[in-house]
Amino acid sequence: MSILVTGGAGYIGSHTVRALKKKNFNPIVLDNLVYGHEKIVTERLNVPFIEGDISDQNLISNLLKGNNLLTKESKIEGIIHFAAYAYVGESIKNPIKYYKNNVEKSLNLLESIVQFNKNSAQFIPIVFSSTCATYGYPQKVPISEDNIQNPINPYGWSKFFVERFLKDFGESYGLKSVIFRYFNAAGADPSSDIGEDHNPETHLIPLIFDVISGKKEILEVFGDDYPTLDGTCIRDYIHVNDLADAHIKGLNFLFNQKNKLKGFSPEIFNLGNGKGFSVKEVIEKVSLVTGKKINYKIAKRREGDPPVLISSSDKAFDILGWEPRYKEIELIIEHAWKWYCRNNSIN
Repeated sequence: MSILVTGGAGYIGSHTVRALKKKNFNPIVLDNLVYGHEKIVTERLNVPFIEGDISDQNLISNLLKGNNLLTKESKIEGIIHFAAYAYVGESIKNPIKYYKNNVEKSLNLLESIVQFNKNSAQFIPIVFSSTCATYGYPQKVPISEDNIQNPINPYGWSKFFVERFLKDFGESYGLKSVIFRYFNAAGADPSSDIGEDHNPETHLIPLIFDVISGKKEILEVFGDDYPTLDGTCIRDYIHVNDLADAHIKGLNFLFNQKNKLKGFSPEIFNLGNGKGFSVKEVIEKVSLVTGKKINYKIAKRREGDPPVLISSSDKAFDILGWEPRYKEIELIIEHAWKWYCRNNSIN
């Protein structure tokens, strides 16, 4: 069974591609390589790779029909949609970039799927990579899926709009979808051959590693006057392989749904560990795991940082049977550090 993975050369995408292979799916990666890594797909994951853009409706149409695929499988039977820009700060500075890429291009992709489904006996479902940033400042913590969505940055709004498309397209066209709202993805595959490699890097744990390795002189901690125990923001860190596992369960959930001509409502799930760590706590944990001292300084708050984001993932457990395997922050950091050392030739 062939699964098209948009943005499959990226961080979460590549780990999901590996998870698909382990479950005997045939993943096909579509990525424009703005941020993705082709060699990860072709050399380490060894799956078919197509360099292209989700806005290319002719390309998407041909892929869905099974034309020009680099695989023995003839047709795509499911889609996991990761392709997006995901830098909150950049989205505030340049919202046009985010609305054009994340919203407009996703709309092109979804239109292609809807048109294919209309003209085919096959009905292709989609799993969408969304974010807890759609909640903005949450009403209550832990955050459940029924929290009001009120994004506070263009990145969050861009994901919110695609969620809206999926709800409307499910009702009007019967498009089957699962929406996952991630919390803070972290860690790496325990094999240490794939992991997080962003440029620029904005995630806390690899930024701490950059200080340890000497790439950065000092870590900036954005604000220590939040209403938390130590004054720094608290976040819920979820292992990237646990996120990947959730996508397999989401796909299987959709495959088990009966085809409907209209009236399908997407299922929405939060994905997190259900417990949070402050920035200072993460720094301490990294120091403990690596045995290194981390130099940091307090900087002013960043715009759009809620004090606390912690997930309730009860719904994913109840409906999908999903539960994180790598719950301990020390293990998440250990996997990330081993990958970082290998990727940066650190002994």
